[in-house]
Amino acid sequence: MFISAKSFEAQSKVEFEEFDLDNGLHVILHKDGTNPIVSVNLWYHVGAKDEDSNRTGFAHLFEHMMFQGSENVGKAQHFEYIQKAGGTLNGTTNQDRTNYFETAPSNQLELLLWLESDRMSTLKVNKENFDNQREVVKEEKRQRYDNAPYGSRWGELMKRAFKNQTYEWIPIGSMEDLNGADLSYAQEFYKKYYSPDNAVLVVSGDINYDEAKELVIKYFGGLKSSNAKKKTYKEIIFNQGEIKDVIYDNVQLPAVYFGYKIPGAANKDIYALEVISMILTDGKSSRLYKGIVYEKKIAKQINSFVWDNELGGMLIISATGFKNSNPDEIDKEITLQVNKLMSEEVLDKELEKVKNSIENDFLTNLQTTMRKADLLAHFWTYFKKTELINTAIDYYLNVTGEDIINTAKKYLNPDNRVILYYLPKKENKVN
Repeated sequence: MFISAKSFEAQSKVEFEEFDLDNGLHVILHKDGTNPIVSVNLWYHVGAKDEDSNRTGFAHLFEHMMFQGSENVGKAQHFEYIQKAGGTLNGTTNQDRTNYFETAPSNQLELLLWLESDRMSTLKVNKENFDNQREVVKEEKRQRYDNAPYGSRWGELMKRAFKNQTYEWIPIGSMEDLNGADLSYAQEFYKKYYSPDNAVLVVSGDINYDEAKELVIKYFGGLKSSNAKKKTYKEIIFNQGEIKDVIYDNVQLPAVYFGYKIPGAANKDIYALEVISMILTDGKSSRLYKGIVYEKKIAKQINSFVWDNELGGMLIISATGFKNSNPDEIDKEITLQVNKLMSEEVLDKELEKVKNSIENDFLTNLQTTMRKADLLAHFWTYFKKTELINTAIDYYLNVTGEDIINTAKKYLNPDNRVILYYLPKKENKVN
């Protein structure tokens, strides 16, 4: 049964309080007493797009550096403190932000805030830690990207679609830049970006608002802002002409990757693009799965997703073939289905199915304190509108068949895409 936007909001509304410290730190508090746990999620507004073109990989390198000790916390002790308290933790880096997050019993909130404030202000960016973590990142790059089948696919798409533009490289960076990285640049990177005025702190879970606010002020109120000026980002250029290339890789099966350039996360066209992606590949009845995998059997799997970075991204469609699949045939079938979106209005039944799936995904994402914290940070960082956690769903539910046609015409044309064929090297071909 289709749920109206009004009733959806009533059953899922996230209450929160937010405020700014004098040093520029934006703080969001959300009370959820369902379980006696609390999550802390700290987003720094720095990612791969903030790196210099000859210093790629630094944002991700710093994700590793942040666990190497600070003035009052020894190397690897950040993990020890939280795990001994019965908690979990991690960090991630993407094109636009780096975040650090922990979940623990709610009586450990002060510990979590102390740990984050200590490394925000006194991280040990020294030669030993820097050299050690650089080698760790290099090994990660070898295992996950350089030596993994299809491991280079996202980097190869980005460098073609965004050549000489923002987002030309992915967060792991290049081996050449990692080898050439120097400590002084790392120290300046930390001073510039790891400051309260470039961050948002979310506390979500079994908390008292007044007590949580006092603890945040206690541990973060005295930290100094950097007042650093951000770099100037290069313009995202659309419709530069189709780029098609073949990459021979250490793979057993052929694969085809489409990347259509799209606008940034705050552009309202993103909602129609998300719906388009789901129409194409969400579930066995979706257009591409039904046609390419189930009926014509020219690929063993197909999927798509919207890579919605802050300033621009891609709608990516990927298909893995069988050993004898013809990538040209897969290419033509994907193009055929994409082109239909520009001229044939989507059936109401098909659109309703996708919107029901979107509603379910939204509700699922609101089931944990950490996921809610992540969404709150997301909407503040990219939109400066935290309340979108309760209203963004409306934009998806209001997408019409006409919106899909207009959006497809705007972005899903051949001049606005990159297509890569990944083919087995001759010695890897399956007989």
